Amino acid sequence: MNMRMWINHPKLGDIEVEYPHTLYDNRVSRHLGVSIPIVQAPMGWIARSQLASAVSATGACGIIETSSGELDAVKEEMKVMNDLGHRYGVNIAQAFVRDPSIAEFVIDQGIKFVTTSAGSPTKYTGILKEAGLTVYHVVPTLLAAKKAVDAGVDGLVVEGGEGGGFKSPSPVSTMVLLPLVREHVSVPIIAAGGINDGATMAAAFALGAEGVQMGTQMVASFESPVHDNWKNAILDAKETDTLFLNQKHSPALRALRTGRSERLLDSTENVFGEFGNPIDLYFGGDMEAAIALSGQVAGRISKIRTVQEIIADTVDEFTKTIERLSTN
Repeated sequence: MNMRMWINHPKLGDIEVEYPHTLYDNRVSRHLGVSIPIVQAPMGWIARSQLASAVSATGACGIIETSSGELDAVKEEMKVMNDLGHRYGVNIAQAFVRDPSIAEFVIDQGIKFVTTSAGSPTKYTGILKEAGLTVYHVVPTLLAAKKAVDAGVDGLVVEGGEGGGFKSPSPVSTMVLLPLVREHVSVPIIAAGGINDGATMAAAFALGAEGVQMGTQMVASFESPVHDNWKNAILDAKETDTLFLNQKHSPALRALRTGRSERLLDSTENVFGEFGNPIDLYFGGDMEAAIALSGQVAGRISKIRTVQEIIADTVDEFTKTIERLSTN
């Protein structure tokens, strides 16, 4: 089932890569310059070099975040990734990045793949593409997908409402949104929301994706920098243990069920004023210090694994799922 292809490595130049499955030889893999079309989600404070380097080392694509707004720290994380020689991408979260020079900095780092989110796809697509970068935009609706394609993006991250983090106030599940967008656009798609293993990756491919993004699963990885209290809360969560907050405003939020999130569930006010202190949650382990952004897939995660195990298990299950469907 393996195939070989030449890609351009940031330090080694043109190198030959082996795809673990023939279906991985696709547009997303070539755009990312990876052998496994799995992308780690750009979670604020979490998607930094410790986690992203572990993902990229497997042949998948690590991503460096900007949604924390800590651009000086984020820029240092990019330099670490460059020193390690890993192929990686950057997410520009427009609602949280106020410095317009971020695009020029990303270009100067030699990064080849960028996702943009939380804003208009027209803001950075032109300047990034003119510099030779590949640009995907994150979309939660068909209308947003069409606008992004009209803006000239190279691909889309189609994000279902079951995923964790910042969401459209009118969420649509991946099972509905992904094939709907696929019917109306021709650009390659990375599916996000509810994906954490090979079976769900195969389902996403069946619905038109050529790659997938994992967020909550990566939060619960060994290399994730978050406190064990958060990881254990994910392990303990049932499929019903996330709440959809701030639905009267934008963005809405999907988060783990905690005392804080339950208190904010029925609020008609914008809950961002009560988001809390993410540092105390993420790294101090105080689960009531801030809103713990997590997806519904938390209900399917039962153990902490290394990133290498997560990716290897996903590839293995993807292969077995495709084989089973092909022989039945």
